[in-house]
Amino acid sequence: MNLHGLRLFHAIVRYGGVTRAAEELNISQPAVSSQVKKFERELGIQLFASEGRRLVLTDAGMQLTGYAERLFMLEQDVENFVQDFRAGKKGLIRLTATYLPSNFLLPGWIARFKQMHEDVELVVSTTNTRMAFDQLLRYEAEIAVYGGGGITHSGIHWDELFEDEMWFVVHPDHPYAGKEMELREMVAEPFIMREEGSATRERLVSLCTTNNLAAPRIALQFNGLNETISAVKAGYGANFISSLVVKEDVQQGRLARVFVRGVQLKNTVAVCTRAGEVLSPAAQHLVELIRQEASVMK
Repeated sequence: MNLHGLRLFHAIVRYGGVTRAAEELNISQPAVSSQVKKFERELGIQLFASEGRRLVLTDAGMQLTGYAERLFMLEQDVENFVQDFRAGKKGLIRLTATYLPSNFLLPGWIARFKQMHEDVELVVSTTNTRMAFDQLLRYEAEIAVYGGGGITHSGIHWDELFEDEMWFVVHPDHPYAGKEMELREMVAEPFIMREEGSATRERLVSLCTTNNLAAPRIALQFNGLNETISAVKAGYGANFISSLVVKEDVQQGRLARVFVRGVQLKNTVAVCTRAGEVLSPAAQHLVELIRQEASVMK
């Protein structure tokens, strides 16, 4: 199909004649006439008939007009989409996040992003650290928002947002509540933690290994962050967790801190992307908003 010829044919129909079509397209009138006649020969179909000095559409020309209009409307839709995509107004962002940012940070950040970019589609998955990085490297996600220890991972670019403290917490009636304890005493308690692959769980195990202590006993294991906190609130065991998650519970007396001598660990919240790659425009806008929102938390 000669799309140039179809475009000239459509212009003649749209503007009501060869002269006006030539003016609108900034092409000479003889050139338009000759190109349309060539287009008719290529198709083997007569599209126009002469009524005196006036061109009228044949039945075939009328039917082709409908197809041409739909085609060029679709072409305009494609051009509009490309323009909007380049401007970051449209697109699809696949985002994966670990439990800390997914539960306590992303809902507010994404809501503000959608208020400004309503036509950008967001698909968010929540998983542990290991799976989040796997999804990023397998191109199942464009962005990963991570909360945990300041680890490194080959092929991943880190954009650190802020840090918060890691706390040991127990029920307010626990014998250690509000007290200063030795690490060996603390890790002798039963712990409620997330599944293997959780960065926080791995940091607790690493802390014990560094201090020549046995790994803590994981008495209860959940795949969700809120469930681990709820179990401690119910009166059983201890948790090692980001202060961002439990600060309000501690302030309102639903949980209590245990101050462990010599332990002052930080939790890093970061935006991660594949190293050496340029984000889509919409994803760039999202990362910029996340940086702005996170800057007030430093």
